[in-house]
Amino acid sequence: MEVARIKEFSKKVKDNIGRVIVGKDDVIDLVLVSLFCSGHVLLEDVPGLGKTVLAKSLARSVDCGFRRIQFTPDLLPSDLTGISIYNQKESDFVFRMGPLFTNIVLADEINRATPRTQSALLECMEERQITVEGDTRKLDAPFFVIATQNPLETQGTFPLPEAQMDRFFMRLSIGYPDVEQGLAILNRFESEEPFDELGSVATGADIIEVQKDMKNVSISDDIKRYIMDIVEATRNSTRLALGLSPRGSLALMRAARAYAAINGRDFVIPEDVKKVCVSVTAHRVMLKGHAMSSGTRGTISAIEEILASVKTPTEEIEREN
Repeated sequence: MEVARIKEFSKKVKDNIGRVIVGKDDVIDLVLVSLFCSGHVLLEDVPGLGKTVLAKSLARSVDCGFRRIQFTPDLLPSDLTGISIYNQKESDFVFRMGPLFTNIVLADEINRATPRTQSALLECMEERQITVEGDTRKLDAPFFVIATQNPLETQGTFPLPEAQMDRFFMRLSIGYPDVEQGLAILNRFESEEPFDELGSVATGADIIEVQKDMKNVSISDDIKRYIMDIVEATRNSTRLALGLSPRGSLALMRAARAYAAINGRDFVIPEDVKKVCVSVTAHRVMLKGHAMSSGTRGTISAIEEILASVKTPTEEIEREN
């Protein structure tokens, strides 16, 4: 699939989701970037802003398997991965697959499950496989996890550990709609339910083709150096106790390439890096000392400060000329 076709394909999926989700094109773009990079998304926001609807709208737009899992404190790892059950007729154990054996998984309120259950996602998110009772089973491609959580509610929840957070390619927040977007929502949903009419406009095979073609987007040495300058700044920041790992730098490069592709370019520019940087990196760093109490806002602020301080390749070129 050529880059021009990737842009057209992305617009088709985004427009379909936009029939339900109003005024959040930037968020939809970043969700598609994660999907095209074979990554996973953590939607972190207060209730009622459309996290679950966005995930379900994406799943309905792509003709492939979808399962929604409501995470609760009593959910067990085997409830996700599956379990072997003794079959008396065959006098043998038969494996019954869990809901993770699908293409798109909505992990709703993921932080309500215990750490033991959350850890059941680690292997499948990173290695696209599930091991149960010593047997490893590969997951079908594409495999995409969209998890949601409410960052303000702490009672009865279990914060995601660093290892789990690092498995998410991006952490996104939908945010409140403005007045005009709110009016559009009221008008659109006044007499009908657009989600009920939503059909698929893509297949799993289309997604796999786009994922393979991401390698055709070129990235110059100057842009790679720019990415590493950002990474190094996170490691030397006086506000951060934990900077970006090599996995984080690779994720930033992949995200920038995908963002360029959905905008119809086969090469990366500094603006692509800036557009995806906060969403890719803010959940992979850690604030120092008492600043940790500022949580998500603090890490986002730190990354934005770093972006403002690191000179872009174009600025260097302009100064030389």
